[in-house]
Amino acid sequence: MQHWFITGASAGFGFALTEQLLARGDRVTATLRRAGALDGLAARHPGRLAIVTLDVTDTAAVQRVMAEAFAAGRVDVVVSNAAYGLFGPAELLPEEKIRQQIETNLLGSIAVIRAALPGLRAQGGGRILQLSSEGGQIAYPGFALYHATKWGIEGFVEAVAQEVAPFGIEMMLVEPGPTRTSFGAGLDMVDSAGPYAETTVGQPARAFAEQKFPIRGDVTRSVAAILTAMTPGTRLPKRLVLGSQAHAGIGAALRARLAELETQSAIAAGADAPDV
Repeated sequence: MQHWFITGASAGFGFALTEQLLARGDRVTATLRRAGALDGLAARHPGRLAIVTLDVTDTAAVQRVMAEAFAAGRVDVVVSNAAYGLFGPAELLPEEKIRQQIETNLLGSIAVIRAALPGLRAQGGGRILQLSSEGGQIAYPGFALYHATKWGIEGFVEAVAQEVAPFGIEMMLVEPGPTRTSFGAGLDMVDSAGPYAETTVGQPARAFAEQKFPIRGDVTRSVAAILTAMTPGTRLPKRLVLGSQAHAGIGAALRARLAELETQSAIAAGADAPDV
């Protein structure tokens, strides 16, 4: 039986992960901002689900809650999952929403990971799973600030994974494509009317509003794939891509990026110092 610590567990991937872990017999410390969302699971699994109210933008609270989790015993896996979705033309996004996006998805995730490291080091290792998105490697118009946070946390995790590997700590980024959760319904949509109404921002906005945006991913199957990848004793990939839409989109983006890079080899070499 493993002990998992999961942020943002009230819905979506966090809820589905908590549900499947409890069903298979693990223990979970689940954090959420909205009280009551996990009461049904707690009743069905007495003694194996600890529910903590937490806003990941409160760094002091993150540190306190994480320290309490480790003080109660070994934590095998820490899952940084809490997220906020903001959609709209970058030019028109209100400053307070920009800050909320960065503070939740980027600074909040960084706070969770940093708070977990002392406990993981002290116990001789463990795993950290960071929920990212296909949006950590590709970008869509209208999601500029969301992508800024996902590309940012991916760079952070790649670097920190190298720093903590000597302590037996493994890290994995999870990159789902569009998945049938409540995330889309919960998107904070900034008005895309005016100059952006007929652009690549306005069109997706209408598709979201009319529920015509194609979504193939299944959250239950996606979580099952995560748990398979996280089987104890297996080596974690740096990134776990979930869903055919994500696989196709990321693959196309990486191939295009590599092709463009290859055309610049002479330019790159020409920027070296003369004595190289």
